[in-house]
Amino acid sequence: MERIRILCFGDSLTWGYHPVRQDRMGEDERWTGVLQSLLGERYRIIEEGQNSRTIATDDPTEGEKNGLKYIIPCLESQRPLDLMILMLGTNDTKKRYCYSACDIAGEMEQFLEKVQAYNHFHLEGKLKILLVAPPAISSEAAGNTMTDSFDLARSEKIMKELRELYQQLAETYGCDFFDASKVVHVSPVDGVHLDPEEGKKLAEALAERIQAYRF
Repeated sequence: MERIRILCFGDSLTWGYHPVRQDRMGEDERWTGVLQSLLGERYRIIEEGQNSRTIATDDPTEGEKNGLKYIIPCLESQRPLDLMILMLGTNDTKKRYCYSACDIAGEMEQFLEKVQAYNHFHLEGKLKILLVAPPAISSEAAGNTMTDSFDLARSEKIMKELRELYQQLAETYGCDFFDASKVVHVSPVDGVHLDPEEGKKLAEALAERIQAYRF
């Protein structure tokens, strides 16, 4: 049986950063692992999460984090692919970039243009793309481990504005759209990442969406 191959491309929320332990969750805790379990053997989940990954910006302090530069090599190394779940944008709200929601949406437009061009010319247009608006950062987090990188209140506002912009981009570039904030909330500890329970909710919602697709 040929398995349906799903690429999960994102940042630390996809990598599985645990907001309390500050390490990587186990395979059965990460939402990608839960998604694999829910979908079963007919599907193959491919994890491509990287801490601090941006959509299309070079990180001046942490190095190779630019998703736009990595996505085509990634698609080439992981093909054949049937679906890409794309969840990026959180790190683009960091203080060091000073981006607005429109700036970040402009990055995502570049990203989708590049992916859809590759999809058209090299994958016969067969790659489905599910664009996920990440869950909004919370300014009410009790911990302060993320405040060196994020102005939590400003990031929260930007990410709420991004939802509508991402939905418009999805419509323009022929992608499906999912708003993660409708089903999950970030950890009250660091205000940025998902704890395992919330990750499970995300996996359940995505599994329901994926099972409705025709591959």
